[in-house]
Amino acid sequence: MSNKIYPIGIQNFESLRQDGYFYIDKTALMYQMVKTGRYYFLSRPRRFGKSLLISTLEAYFQGKRELFAGLAVEKLEKEWIEHPILHLDLNTQKYDTPESLESKLNRTLVAWENLYGSEPAENSLSMRFEGIIQRACEQTGQRVVILVDEYDKPMLQAIGNEALQDSFRETLKAFYGALKSMDGCIKFALLTGVTKFGKVSVFSDLNNLKDISMEERYVEICGLTEEEIHRNLEPELHQLADKCRITYEEVCHKLKECYDGYHFVENSVGIYNPFSIFNTFDSMKFGSYWFETGTPTYLVKLLKKHHYDLERMAHEETNAQVLNSIDSESTNPIPVIYQSGYLTIKGYDERFGIYRLGFPNREVEEGFILFLMPFYTSVSKVESPFEIQKFVREVESGDYESFFRRLQSFFADTTYEVIREQELHYENVLFIVFKLVGFYTQVEYKTSNGRIDLVLQTDKFIYVMEFKLDGTAEEALQQINDKRYALPFERDERKLFKIGVNFSAETRNIEKWVVEE
Repeated sequence: MSNKIYPIGIQNFESLRQDGYFYIDKTALMYQMVKTGRYYFLSRPRRFGKSLLISTLEAYFQGKRELFAGLAVEKLEKEWIEHPILHLDLNTQKYDTPESLESKLNRTLVAWENLYGSEPAENSLSMRFEGIIQRACEQTGQRVVILVDEYDKPMLQAIGNEALQDSFRETLKAFYGALKSMDGCIKFALLTGVTKFGKVSVFSDLNNLKDISMEERYVEICGLTEEEIHRNLEPELHQLADKCRITYEEVCHKLKECYDGYHFVENSVGIYNPFSIFNTFDSMKFGSYWFETGTPTYLVKLLKKHHYDLERMAHEETNAQVLNSIDSESTNPIPVIYQSGYLTIKGYDERFGIYRLGFPNREVEEGFILFLMPFYTSVSKVESPFEIQKFVREVESGDYESFFRRLQSFFADTTYEVIREQELHYENVLFIVFKLVGFYTQVEYKTSNGRIDLVLQTDKFIYVMEFKLDGTAEEALQQINDKRYALPFERDERKLFKIGVNFSAETRNIEKWVVEE
């Protein structure tokens, strides 16, 4: 068995190296950043190694050469000069009032002032920050390194609360403004976070900050490439295959299907989620490791608030300006969902500058859709996986009556005043159900003006369905026959069911279904 100790939850580079944890060398890219620029911003989803990158830079700027033995930067760096470091981690606080952010910043400033002194005339958070930068530079004779981890945590927690978000924005904008005013005293600065809040953002005065989130040369700085996995974990891949009782080729394919697929730049190499990869090799089994560590409730609130059509999510199209900016007034939930790691770049139209988005991999797609179910249906979070299991068993055994009765229960207790909202709600519920069933069967799903065409295939059965809103089930079945939807399956040996379904706006539920075998 492998003797590797995987760095699951380890965010401190010094302890990682001293305690012998497995590390994939990213220091050549780190060195390139340091030598070719000064002010950087990097956005990546949670659990992608941002905090470890910050900690690696901290050790590097502390001149701790011994921690980098055997790594690329050991040969690249000749001087190993120690710099004063101001490291702000906004990840460790709940931000629900304006005072909560001010209190966090004040505690950090007090710790820095204990090191570098304070001045009575510095009577605001930003003035104190400026004074600390200046004194740290003067007292040590070296320019200062500023590292900010999860700069956007307060902003994310205030999504949906415009007044609180405005308050946080003004506080952070003034605070980070010190980076510009104290330029002569700063050697290097990196701010990381999940999202980039655009337009009237905390960065609007920081035009010297270089955003490398969508730069191809830094695409591998967080996360793992396929080449890195094969170069560093080849014996473990064979062990994983043996443990899962599948072939080496099948295990590589499954890793790719479950955890690969992040593209932060168009036409770039796919990035694997490091948290899920390390957990898989540590446990020697596949699981929804990344998804289980976070509940994206704020994303669901955005989707529901803006009456988002969920079917669009798997093939959403947008441009770089939209992808790169989030602000509280925006009616588009897609930038937040993209930057949080639930969608990624799947294609790019160079002529028009349009990005096609989609789910990066199966772990994210299945996890996210399953997470949505309790918010859109009457089914609880605990029951959701079991309900899908029952749906799949029913269609696999040809029991369409039980399938539709179960589907009816999903629409119970829904109240909508506006007809369009009802229509969207019924489309969203059907999308969630059939998307999840589609992970275990073959589903083709199309929507158009309140009706849905659907083909569901299992080993023994084929279901051709037409869903109508405020028509009749008989009309829906007639349309299947008139449009000859079942024609491709006429020679198929599997049993064919043609099913017309009507959804009633009055009862807010499936009113009737008729079946022709």
